[in-house]
Amino acid sequence: MGTNNQTWMREFILLGLSSDWDTQVSLFVLLLVMYLVTVLGNFLIVLLIRLDSRLHTPMYFFLTNLSFVDVSYATSIVPQMLAHLLAAHKAMPFVSCAAQLFFSLGLGGIEFVLLAVMAYDRYVAVCDPLRYSVIMHGGLCTRLAITSWVSGSMNSLIHTAITFQLPMCTNKYIDHISCEILAVVRLACVDTSSNEIAITVSSIVLLMTPFCLVLLSYIQIISTILKIQSTEGRKKAFHTCASHLTVVVLCYGMAIFTYIQPRSSPSVLQEKLISLFYAVLTPMLNPMIYSVRNKEVKGAWQKLLGQLSGITSKLAT
Repeated sequence: MGTNNQTWMREFILLGLSSDWDTQVSLFVLLLVMYLVTVLGNFLIVLLIRLDSRLHTPMYFFLTNLSFVDVSYATSIVPQMLAHLLAAHKAMPFVSCAAQLFFSLGLGGIEFVLLAVMAYDRYVAVCDPLRYSVIMHGGLCTRLAITSWVSGSMNSLIHTAITFQLPMCTNKYIDHISCEILAVVRLACVDTSSNEIAITVSSIVLLMTPFCLVLLSYIQIISTILKIQSTEGRKKAFHTCASHLTVVVLCYGMAIFTYIQPRSSPSVLQEKLISLFYAVLTPMLNPMIYSVRNKEVKGAWQKLLGQLSGITSKLAT
């Protein structure tokens, strides 16, 4: 019976944030602007890293990966949201819903592991600077990046498979802005305790384990910084980590709040706002954080803008 019901469930209806037309139009304009800023900001960061040889270091190699993940994550959710905000029938085909869940969950997992990798990079840079280039060689950086992508993708593939094997009966209304895993699991007309346990276990493995590694890295980093006698030296060491630490706080905070205890999770509205935060705000803010709080990136921007200004002046004369 469950299999037959699931087979004829051809589409889902996303209820979104609001049913009021004026609110939907306002949200469409706001989200479109934020999405365009996200794509442009991350593209410019990647382009800057590519053009400036001073940024060809492990830290910026991982930042390039992070920018790609951010744009991909936003793209897996925001265009569909924009289309639904102006559509009368907010339907999403079964396959599209499964694909969205796979990509959004996978890219989210990749980001958490990648942030832990970046924390390790900062740990080596601050705590063992003389051997930094020896430890963080190209081969290790590539393997760490691949590990991030594979672990997040495999976790997502498993969860997508077991979630869409659940019998959904006649309930096709997803009270969310996207095909988010907890929202889809709620549609099942059977006991979902095993799915909730699986979500909790994977959250511990893919969320709490990287978070603990980040925490341990920063305990060591702070301990090392406090041992530096000069104020200028402490400031310089702290500034090498400030951007990454800000992004870590943004990314890990709400994810832990949402996924570690699915049964006692926030309200549906809170879940929607948290998803919106991850889909739009975090990917938009990350390149800004790395541009504003990072001296090397600011220096690279100034150099590039100076070169462009010089070229423009020559063309004008």
